[in-house]
Amino acid sequence: MKKLLIPYWKASIPLFQKAAYERMVMVDNEFSESNNALNKLACEVLLKYNIEVENISVIQSGTIKTVWKVKAKSGMLCLKRLRHTYDKAVFSVNAQIYIRGLGGNVPQVVKTSDGQAIVKHNEQLFVLYEWLHGKPLAFSGTPELLSAIEGLASFHLYSKGYKPLPSAKISSKLGKWPSQYDSMKRRLMEWKEISKSISLPYHTTYFKQADPVISVAGQAMELLSRSNYGSIAYDASSSAVLCHQDYGKGNAVMTDKGVYVIDLDGVTFDLPVRDLRKIIGKTSQGKGQWEAAVISNILRCYTKINPLNSDEKKLLYIDMLFPHWFFGLVKNLFQNNKPLKPSEIEKTARLELSKVPLLISLLNEEGMI
Repeated sequence: MKKLLIPYWKASIPLFQKAAYERMVMVDNEFSESNNALNKLACEVLLKYNIEVENISVIQSGTIKTVWKVKAKSGMLCLKRLRHTYDKAVFSVNAQIYIRGLGGNVPQVVKTSDGQAIVKHNEQLFVLYEWLHGKPLAFSGTPELLSAIEGLASFHLYSKGYKPLPSAKISSKLGKWPSQYDSMKRRLMEWKEISKSISLPYHTTYFKQADPVISVAGQAMELLSRSNYGSIAYDASSSAVLCHQDYGKGNAVMTDKGVYVIDLDGVTFDLPVRDLRKIIGKTSQGKGQWEAAVISNILRCYTKINPLNSDEKKLLYIDMLFPHWFFGLVKNLFQNNKPLKPSEIEKTARLELSKVPLLISLLNEEGMI
């Protein structure tokens, strides 16, 4: 495909930089005007780095979060425009620098010519990373899933001890589970009352399914109150890690150096079982059933790298017991006004109820019940 050289320089750019600037903005002649504008923006940001850029292409856009693939003379790089405020970015970006500095498998943050990790440009924030050469793990087949679990365990392990800068806005879920459970249960109950007076099929279905699911939420809350949650869910706890919060397809890359964890924008302090609960839940939803073997395989794979004590395992089972997935589904109906198929509500409710005997059995094995 023919390439066009488009010189997008401003009068404020020194003459000696114009040639380098022109080389940066090599775009396909089929690129949309918006992509050309995005490439121009990327070029302006990349002038702050001590790199010689040969080509730029947009690989993700549509929202404020934008990702460019940058071909530099020194190798491939990844430029990202962040959607967070500066203080939130300071928290997550420096967490990535911390983990990488200890030897953890996360992309290296490339700093500017004057040593900055985050670039402020036109009231927007940008970070430049090394480009990973590897295969994104799909999380669907057992080998790939277990490889991703090992990557997560290593990520959690290397994140321990992270101390945010004073300018960072700290994200933490430590100690907040009881209030979060209570808030979700109360909303499930409120939505039941709303559904009582609405005759639409999805509201009627929710009303019929709500009580048994709310009962499971109450059971999880009671078990949480009897656990040692408060004694391990605090800032200086040896159990505390940085949780990814969105660890799944596209966020784990298999390379020749092992599994790398990417897209750390949403990291938060919490117990490691938060990420595990989400992965096990997604896997169970994909299978349409909860299986003891799946939970056992995931935990065995995870704990050989980052061991969990008995209290942490109990909290994992309690967190899996709470109907997070049902809540997440019906929230779309009641908070986001997104219609749902009644069959989808019924299916998710059945899946939530079907896990109860298995998780109660696992809690019994841990001496919780």
